[in-house]
Amino acid sequence: MRTRRQGPGDRGGSAVSRLAATFAELAKREELAFIPYQTLGYPTLEQSLNNLQELVRLGADIVEVGMPFSDPVADGPTIQMSSQAALAQGVTLHAALTALRDRRLAAPVVLMSYLNPLLAFGEERLFPSLADAGVEGLIVPDLDMHDADAWLARGRAHGVDLIFLLAPTSSERRIREVAERTEGFIYAVALTGTTGARESLDEKLPAFLDRIRAATDKPIVVGFGIARPEHVRALHGRADGVVVASRLLDAIRRGEDWTNLARALKDATRKSSCSSS
Repeated sequence: MRTRRQGPGDRGGSAVSRLAATFAELAKREELAFIPYQTLGYPTLEQSLNNLQELVRLGADIVEVGMPFSDPVADGPTIQMSSQAALAQGVTLHAALTALRDRRLAAPVVLMSYLNPLLAFGEERLFPSLADAGVEGLIVPDLDMHDADAWLARGRAHGVDLIFLLAPTSSERRIREVAERTEGFIYAVALTGTTGARESLDEKLPAFLDRIRAATDKPIVVGFGIARPEHVRALHGRADGVVVASRLLDAIRRGEDWTNLARALKDATRKSSCSSS
């Protein structure tokens, strides 16, 4: 299968994105996508890229990178802390995209950014710059889906999937609309509230995921609060991928050996781990 973008010199090709190809291949192996998150610039820009590179080596199927922002309303204390530390070092979207372009990670990259840094960067040059940096998907939590037509068109023109979120409080109408418009995957927020590692998954999560699945066959990725291998194993059969963010950032902040955690999380994405757990 030839993917839509093969490298810095190839922006054309078929309509199959690297994200779509990744989920299709994992489905054949009955695996969930392991999608670790790192804030660009935490603890430094170079170290965040080093950590991403190591996560890919440890088996990350996709990586989510966060653009630091001064008022990340959807994020809990851990990601807020990492954003403030990155901003204190002067990390900008231009610097972050340049670093991503130069590093060329081996896994598909999804950028999560609030709207203001993207608007400040400039809408006209945003998607060409994302594509040049090797970014395959874009998540903008505070972009109104009904105002996103131009964003969707620019994303398609440059091979960047625009990804929308659903929350447990989403109506059936909202689920249908997101299922129709999102590209790459649906980001299913696992809880009501901000990001942050949790001890257990919300007991209502399975029913929420079933509501989404009834509306679409697009990949469903679960994020917010995913912190343990058992959380990942519990999502087999209902989701297609998991984002692990705050738990990894907490481990980095504490100086823990976060690579062992990453290995355990990756192992839990394999269906075979369910029978042996």
